[in-house]
Amino acid sequence: MKYNFDEIIPREGTNCIKHDGLKKFFKKDGLLPLWVADMDFRTPDFIIDAMKSRMEHEIFGYTFRPDSYFEAVVNWMKRRFGWEIQKEWINFSPGVVAGLTLGIETFSKPGDGVVVMPPVYFPFFDCIKGTKRKMIENPLKKENGRYTFDLEDLKNKIDENTKLLLLCNPQNPGGMVWTREELTALSNICLENDIMIISDEIHSDLVYKGHQHIPLASISEEVANNCMISMAPSKTFNVAGLSSSLVIIPDKTKFARYERTLGVGHLGMGNIFGSIALEAAYTNGDDWLDQMLDYLWDNYLLLEDFMTKNLPKVEVMKPEATYLVWLDFTAYGMNNDELIKFTMDRAKLALNDGGRFGTGGDGWLRINIGCPRSILEEALQRLGKAFG
Repeated sequence: MKYNFDEIIPREGTNCIKHDGLKKFFKKDGLLPLWVADMDFRTPDFIIDAMKSRMEHEIFGYTFRPDSYFEAVVNWMKRRFGWEIQKEWINFSPGVVAGLTLGIETFSKPGDGVVVMPPVYFPFFDCIKGTKRKMIENPLKKENGRYTFDLEDLKNKIDENTKLLLLCNPQNPGGMVWTREELTALSNICLENDIMIISDEIHSDLVYKGHQHIPLASISEEVANNCMISMAPSKTFNVAGLSSSLVIIPDKTKFARYERTLGVGHLGMGNIFGSIALEAAYTNGDDWLDQMLDYLWDNYLLLEDFMTKNLPKVEVMKPEATYLVWLDFTAYGMNNDELIKFTMDRAKLALNDGGRFGTGGDGWLRINIGCPRSILEEALQRLGKAFG
């Protein structure tokens, strides 16, 4: 089946944060929204059909996740990443960020140190501060146009009270797909210092050709027993509103501890349609995903070519994964507030403010290219007229 990613689907009037929430977050009307990390593509037919089929039974009471759910997860991990996991490693979370917070509360205590590597997805900061942990910043280094870990800085900053490290794999906002060598070196430092890694791998499916996502727990058995991985179909298949994520914890003791935390809040059940969507996505989603990734890459090439020709002062960090592109506007000499105001006032665009991603983000903007090409073309034209 050939899928149509050029289709324009109006989202206004659906209580959609990306569109209907513009006025609340940006205090301004008339902006073209390329900010929130969900896509403007139709949720695939095989997910909608599975949900419609379940709706024909008109009772939506308490349910559990069937064996077919776990089999879909196990098979997806093997097909997409060559990673063989066991059903007994799989648990639930209402969302990836919720899973990170639950992991922090399970595997550390207030006052413990938690390492974060900015610039990074900004809810990481909220997870640490909100649970009253001590945030230890280990900023990424930029080398040869991409980010990499600063392991010497990490060694200098950790101490006996450092208990956790939050990893974004693939990285958001930079789009790095961490290599096996990078992950191994990072994991070794954590093992040597008894620091557990909680890995956000929500963008793991959205990897471009020439790169391969390495699930952290697939590095070795020792690393697997020292980590928790949080994943979801939400970014991949545009079902974030269904609040259904999964957590993978290979170590039995750690799994049991997480299960207790989940149980205290009665958070483990989830909802019927989130589970159905996840199972349908991981059972039938390969062809749709491959086509969508090709479309996204063509969107990126359009953006790259436009910037090269029209806004050469903007440095584009070439993504290895994700539909989010990280743009360096520091050559324009604006501070963060000036940059985002200029982008709203002059370009009429709603983009993500780089400063929110922490150290290293000032003067950058994040743009979401997960949209029909005509929308991206309009956004680029607006940028060109504003900054050109």
